[in-house]
Amino acid sequence: MGGDSKYLGLWFVVPYVLGLVLFIAFPFVASFYLSFTDYDLLSSPEWVGTKNYEKLFTRDRTFDKSLSVTLTYVFTTVPLKLVFALFIAVVLNYRLRGINLFRTAYYVPSILGGSIAIAVLWRYIFADTGLMNMFITMLGFEAINWFGEPGNALFTITLLRIWQFGSAMVIFLAALQSVDKSLYEAASIDGAGPWHTFRYITLPLITPVIFFNLIMQTVQAFQEFNGPYIITEGGPLKSTYLLPLYIYEKAFKSFDMGYASAISWVLFFIIMVLTLIAFWSSKKWVYYAGDKRN
Repeated sequence: MGGDSKYLGLWFVVPYVLGLVLFIAFPFVASFYLSFTDYDLLSSPEWVGTKNYEKLFTRDRTFDKSLSVTLTYVFTTVPLKLVFALFIAVVLNYRLRGINLFRTAYYVPSILGGSIAIAVLWRYIFADTGLMNMFITMLGFEAINWFGEPGNALFTITLLRIWQFGSAMVIFLAALQSVDKSLYEAASIDGAGPWHTFRYITLPLITPVIFFNLIMQTVQAFQEFNGPYIITEGGPLKSTYLLPLYIYEKAFKSFDMGYASAISWVLFFIIMVLTLIAFWSSKKWVYYAGDKRN
């Protein structure tokens, strides 16, 4: 082998490094600079200092509304999605005939849920004459205006997000299967029931996975775009106008890239703060093997 063979592996990581620099690192740094400029994508950026941020926090009521809707959306979808994913994972953890088929079926929505096609399908399901209202009227109830009422519109996109529980469910399922079975046998001998076994054995041992899913799902929820944009277009009355939609419209409809960059950095700061809070709180409730806690 040649003398340079020990550096051969570096060539295999060059495409990844180039992609990281060109498509992630450079845009990340550039957006921070642009957030202090007035930039319309056509002319050169003009430095305006902190004016974008001053406008954002003092005069932009649309931002206030969008931030409120985004926080409501995140703090609703993330807990419900995690609880539902964990519940399905517990059910699918039982050894039953054909269980692998059910596991696959429950995972499919996480693959398709974020696509444009599913968002369009979701819009037709909840339309005035859609499948949901057809089912409701068959039961003798009045049809619901899913997209005309702010609360109903937010519920539809929230439901879509919760429906995409497959990826979290698979991770929970892997964690459940890694729990030492001897612990369950010992609990059974001591007379512990299913609930106490889950509460005092299963749940503490999978807290690292719960923490991981919490972080991942929170970050993804803050970045949600397809569902609200395709299904409700941010309406009605901006009740589903999440921050990613506001960023998109400012950047590519109003051509105010500087202001859009400022919103993006505020969103990044919110995600970072919530992540740091989650890491801080994890010391109190996340159990790792080998921990010595009283």
